[in-house]
Amino acid sequence: MTAEKATAQNLYRVLQQLDENMARVVLGKPEVVRMCVIALLANEHVLLEDVPGVGKTLVGKALAKSVSGAFCRLQFTPDLLPSDIVGSSLFNARTSEFEYKPGPIFANVVLADEINRAPPRTQSALLEAMSDCQVSVDGVTYRLPQPFMVIATQNPFEFEGTYALPESQLDRFLLRVSMGYPDRAAERQVLTTHREGEPVEVLESVISPEQVLQAQQLVRRVQVEDSIYEYLLDLVEATRQCDELHVGVSTRGALSLYRAAQASALLDGRDFVVPDDIKQLAVAVLSHRVVTKGFIQADSRESAEAILRRLIDETVVPS
Repeated sequence: MTAEKATAQNLYRVLQQLDENMARVVLGKPEVVRMCVIALLANEHVLLEDVPGVGKTLVGKALAKSVSGAFCRLQFTPDLLPSDIVGSSLFNARTSEFEYKPGPIFANVVLADEINRAPPRTQSALLEAMSDCQVSVDGVTYRLPQPFMVIATQNPFEFEGTYALPESQLDRFLLRVSMGYPDRAAERQVLTTHREGEPVEVLESVISPEQVLQAQQLVRRVQVEDSIYEYLLDLVEATRQCDELHVGVSTRGALSLYRAAQASALLDGRDFVVPDDIKQLAVAVLSHRVVTKGFIQADSRESAEAILRRLIDETVVPS
């Protein structure tokens, strides 16, 4: 066995431990846990949506605890300023110079809680960090630590005191995932495991930032055959030709689906992508990148997902 293959197998075992570690506290939501791990492996970000109290913040904490890196939780509020996130330059009376004091964004895993409660100016400060892994303060650019991941949460059913995320920022999230309610058995288990406190607080790390970076490099080497390329592009083209969509999937969206499929394959222990990787991730990766025709309605997300599922069913799968 070559050293590279041995490293890959070791990383695969660690990734399985990461998945299992999160599942210990995020009960009854294996698909949500998997999506978050996929986003981490793809070096991207994830948006968790649903009503309060279904475990969105818990997922972010569980992932941060499982990775032995720096963690920061940002509680977004209407009075939150960009400097509260990226930091600011403060005058040092002793040296008579301005010194930059880094903000809480300088972490490996950032939990942006209720992101849609922050004003657009503050959201734009987070946008640069998400898209370029850097922040700019007073004309100087500062690189963020690696790996860097934002797990954002929002309640899509509450509109008072919120600011809708702009399309440019939504496009920076690899996945948009709905939590949903747990089933009865999982909810009963939640009640029993929380008798003596929060289980996530005693969760131990199982993967280092260095191992995350190694896994991200392995993702880039996962093989994709020509037939898979064509299948992905057929699906993207179908969204652009669909009469029910005003805006189809962009090139960035196609690349995001490609990278997510590679991460999914690695998480399953494969070094090649299969059509099911594309099919299983297409809705979560693409639904927030398309715009349905007609007036903006509360069920626009459900409409986009339904349209995408139909397009997936109609697109010919390579044998």
